[in-house]
Amino acid sequence: MARRDELTGKGPVAGFHVSHANNHTKRRFLPNLQKKRFYVPEEGRWITLKVSAQTIKTIEKKGIYAVLQEARKKGIKV
Repeated sequence: MARRDELTGKGPVAGFHVSHANNHTKRRFLPNLQKKRFYVPEEGRWITLKVSAQTIKTIEKKGIYAVLQEARKKGIKV
């Protein structure tokens, strides 16, 4: 399974550990993914999504149906 947000497509990014001696070692910054169930009253069903914490906050602000509509316009199948 990919470490990718199912609605926004946000995934890991690369960077460096930087020590006190300024040595650079490659590392990955992973998104804060959560597996969460949402009830969509307009569709009368529950859906389970793997989304980042930031996406959960967006869903709480805009509503799950509005976020799903935006994702479907972008071509994401949900």
